[in-house]
Amino acid sequence: MLLWEVVDRSNPGIAALCGNPRWHAVCSMKLMKNPIKLFVFGCGLSASLAFALPEYDLASLEALALSSNRSVLAARDQVTAARYGVDSAGAFPNPELEYLGGTTRSRGPAGNPGDARSATLTQPLDLPWRRAARIGAAEAGLEAAGAGARAFEADVLAHLRERYFEVLRREAEFSNAREDAALMESVRSRISLRVETGEAPRFELIKADAEMLNAQKTAQAAGFRVEQARSLLRRAVGSALPPEFTLTSRFRDVPVLTPLNEVRQQITASSPNLMRARAETVRAERQLELERSLRWPNVALKASMDEDPDMRASQYGVVVSIPLWDRRKGPIGEASAQLSRARNELESQEFSLTKALEVAYQQYEIAQTQVTALESGIVLQAEAALRVAESAYRFGERGFLEVLDAQRVLRAARAELIAARFERASAWVEIERLRATPGGNK
Repeated sequence: MLLWEVVDRSNPGIAALCGNPRWHAVCSMKLMKNPIKLFVFGCGLSASLAFALPEYDLASLEALALSSNRSVLAARDQVTAARYGVDSAGAFPNPELEYLGGTTRSRGPAGNPGDARSATLTQPLDLPWRRAARIGAAEAGLEAAGAGARAFEADVLAHLRERYFEVLRREAEFSNAREDAALMESVRSRISLRVETGEAPRFELIKADAEMLNAQKTAQAAGFRVEQARSLLRRAVGSALPPEFTLTSRFRDVPVLTPLNEVRQQITASSPNLMRARAETVRAERQLELERSLRWPNVALKASMDEDPDMRASQYGVVVSIPLWDRRKGPIGEASAQLSRARNELESQEFSLTKALEVAYQQYEIAQTQVTALESGIVLQAEAALRVAESAYRFGERGFLEVLDAQRVLRAARAELIAARFERASAWVEIERLRATPGGNK
């Protein structure tokens, strides 16, 4: 009898502890001579761990990652910078003030020496079409930065979800490996008894010992893989996730997808990658308009005042630049090429997202079909076959090798079920990444 069988295996604290390789040896101990002491120990351990380990589901892990991930915070800072860029684009040009002071000395009898001063005020004018193009480019840049931040968050969540389901997969594998080890220990005990009574040859005991050692090694390796997966999950979430924690969700808890046409429409309308590509196209268009508007002369209002001991003069006028040598052929050509690039990238994004969605959706349907077939038929049949083989061996109707074969078939069926569930979860993660939905999980 195992300690795992003595304590409450539904308790998440015990489940997490016995899933930890550091405590695997304790969970695999045989029942000691005094079962009461062991039971009390298990109950006390269960009570302490139930309050010691925090519990997380996928939604809480996502919220924790988005609030503490430094890369996500940096992407949001980029959006803030783009928002201030819109303010800068809408600002009017500042006036320029020029002041000169000095002295005058007369060379003739009519002039008087003294101080001379002059002041000039120049106000550049912001042409309406130029201002509109500049603001439009900045607003499109803000939209592109926001869409880029959402796309980055979607990638972070996709990576986190992949690691999350990896932990659930490894925990399921460890649970199956632990059950196999317990079963082999039970079978080995029965074989040992039959060998001692002369009902079975000794080579069956040798074979059972080898199979039990192999099952124990497999369980130990599965436990280490659980710890590795948990470490990678913590790296994906960030340092805000404590080293020891429990997951409340089950491996089979994957949301059902909506029809493909609906998902395709959602991606076309709200995919951050497409929104960013569209915003980049708009920004390129506005930038081309701005470069073309800069070919027009710059206009400024100017007022000046000159003063000396003999007179005071005031002047008002307009300053106009003459675009004679520089017609901005280079910047206009560059902006035109950037616009063409943005349009091509938009079309490429639309095609790539559509094909990626179709592939992921097909993978989800295939995995779902495999899960349904395994859950409803193959695994149940393998479990029934193992029970029949064990019962027949117990009554001497079948040999030990048939029990091993039945156990291997069940082990392979469970492994296929775990793999199919993981493939289904991975396909769902990819679809949610393309759709960039922050929630939708259970």
